[in-house]
Amino acid sequence: MRQLKTLAVGATMAIACIGAFAQAASAATPGVDKRETRQENRIQQGVASGELTARETVRLEREQAAVNKAEAHAKADGTVTKHERKRLHKLQNHTSRDIYRQKHDAQTAKP
Repeated sequence: MRQLKTLAVGATMAIACIGAFAQAASAATPGVDKRETRQENRIQQGVASGELTARETVRLEREQAAVNKAEAHAKADGTVTKHERKRLHKLQNHTSRDIYRQKHDAQTAKP
Protein backbone atom coordinates (compact mmCIF):
# COMPACT_ATOMS: atom_id res chain seq x y z
CA MET A 1 0.00 0.00 0.00
CA ARG A 2 2.84 2.36 0.82
CA GLN A 3 4.44 1.75 -2.58
CA LEU A 4 1.15 2.60 -4.27
CA LYS A 5 0.98 5.94 -2.45
CA THR A 6 4.57 6.70 -3.38
CA LEU A 7 3.85 5.85 -7.00
CA ALA A 8 0.75 8.07 -7.01
CA VAL A 9 2.67 11.01 -5.52
CA GLY A 10 5.48 10.50 -8.03
CA ALA A 11 3.08 10.42 -10.96
CA THR A 12 1.35 13.58 -9.73
CA MET A 13 4.69 15.37 -9.41
CA ALA A 14 5.72 14.25 -12.90
CA ILE A 15 2.51 15.58 -14.42
CA ALA A 16 2.95 18.91 -12.61
CA CYS A 17 6.53 19.19 -13.86
CA ILE A 18 5.50 18.50 -17.45
CA GLY A 19 3.05 21.42 -17.32
CA ALA A 20 5.69 23.76 -15.89
CA PHE A 21 8.22 22.64 -18.49
CA ALA A 22 5.77 23.22 -21.32
CA GLN A 23 5.05 26.73 -20.04
CA ALA A 24 8.76 27.53 -19.72
CA ALA A 25 9.47 26.19 -23.19
CA SER A 26 6.86 28.45 -24.74
CA ALA A 27 8.54 31.47 -23.13
CA ALA A 28 12.00 30.49 -24.33
CA THR A 29 13.72 32.85 -26.75
CA PRO A 30 16.97 31.14 -27.73
CA GLY A 31 17.34 33.15 -30.95
CA VAL A 32 16.93 36.44 -29.12
CA ASP A 33 19.36 35.36 -26.40
CA LYS A 34 21.99 34.22 -28.88
CA ARG A 35 21.75 37.44 -30.87
CA GLU A 36 21.88 39.50 -27.70
CA THR A 37 25.14 37.78 -26.72
CA ARG A 38 26.65 38.43 -30.16
CA GLN A 39 25.70 42.10 -30.00
CA GLU A 40 27.20 42.48 -26.53
CA ASN A 41 30.39 40.88 -27.83
CA ARG A 42 30.45 43.35 -30.74
CA ILE A 43 30.18 46.25 -28.32
CA GLN A 44 33.00 44.88 -26.13
CA GLN A 45 35.17 44.33 -29.21
CA GLY A 46 34.54 47.94 -30.24
CA VAL A 47 35.61 49.16 -26.82
CA ALA A 48 38.75 47.01 -26.88
CA SER A 49 39.76 48.19 -30.36
CA GLY A 50 39.01 51.85 -29.64
CA GLU A 51 36.30 52.05 -32.31
CA LEU A 52 33.76 53.10 -29.66
CA THR A 53 34.05 56.10 -27.37
CA ALA A 54 32.88 55.91 -23.77
CA ARG A 55 29.76 57.92 -24.64
CA GLU A 56 28.89 55.64 -27.59
CA THR A 57 29.42 52.58 -25.41
CA VAL A 58 27.05 53.85 -22.72
CA ARG A 59 24.39 54.61 -25.34
CA LEU A 60 24.70 51.17 -26.96
CA GLU A 61 24.58 49.41 -23.61
CA ARG A 62 21.39 51.33 -22.75
CA GLU A 63 19.86 50.10 -25.99
CA GLN A 64 20.82 46.53 -25.07
CA ALA A 65 19.25 47.05 -21.64
CA ALA A 66 16.03 48.19 -23.35
CA VAL A 67 16.01 44.99 -25.41
CA ASN A 68 16.54 42.96 -22.23
CA LYS A 69 13.67 44.79 -20.53
CA ALA A 70 11.37 44.20 -23.51
CA GLU A 71 12.30 40.52 -23.51
CA ALA A 72 11.58 40.19 -19.79
CA HIS A 73 8.25 41.93 -20.30
CA ALA A 74 7.38 39.56 -23.17
CA LYS A 75 8.26 36.53 -21.03
CA ALA A 76 6.39 37.80 -17.96
CA ASP A 77 3.13 36.01 -18.78
CA GLY A 78 4.87 32.74 -19.63
CA THR A 79 4.36 32.95 -23.41
CA VAL A 80 6.18 34.98 -26.04
CA THR A 81 3.70 35.65 -28.83
CA LYS A 82 4.53 36.04 -32.50
CA HIS A 83 3.90 39.78 -32.20
CA GLU A 84 6.26 40.05 -29.20
CA ARG A 85 8.98 38.12 -31.04
CA LYS A 86 8.59 40.45 -34.02
CA ARG A 87 8.98 43.47 -31.74
CA LEU A 88 12.08 41.97 -30.09
CA HIS A 89 13.67 41.33 -33.48
CA LYS A 90 12.86 44.88 -34.57
CA LEU A 91 14.53 46.27 -31.45
CA GLN A 92 17.55 44.05 -32.03
CA ASN A 93 17.78 45.13 -35.68
CA HIS A 94 17.81 48.77 -34.59
CA THR A 95 20.50 48.11 -31.98
CA SER A 96 22.59 46.14 -34.47
CA ARG A 97 22.49 49.01 -36.97
CA ASP A 98 23.50 51.45 -34.26
CA ILE A 99 26.44 49.26 -33.22
CA TYR A 100 27.64 49.11 -36.83
CA ARG A 101 27.24 52.86 -37.36
CA GLN A 102 29.04 53.78 -34.17
CA LYS A 103 31.90 51.37 -34.80
CA HIS A 104 32.41 52.67 -38.33
CA ASP A 105 32.11 56.41 -37.77
CA ALA A 106 35.05 58.80 -37.57
CA GLN A 107 35.01 58.94 -33.78
CA THR A 108 37.49 56.82 -31.90
CA ALA A 109 38.38 56.48 -28.24
CA LYS A 110 41.44 58.34 -27.05
CA PRO A 111 44.32 55.95 -26.41
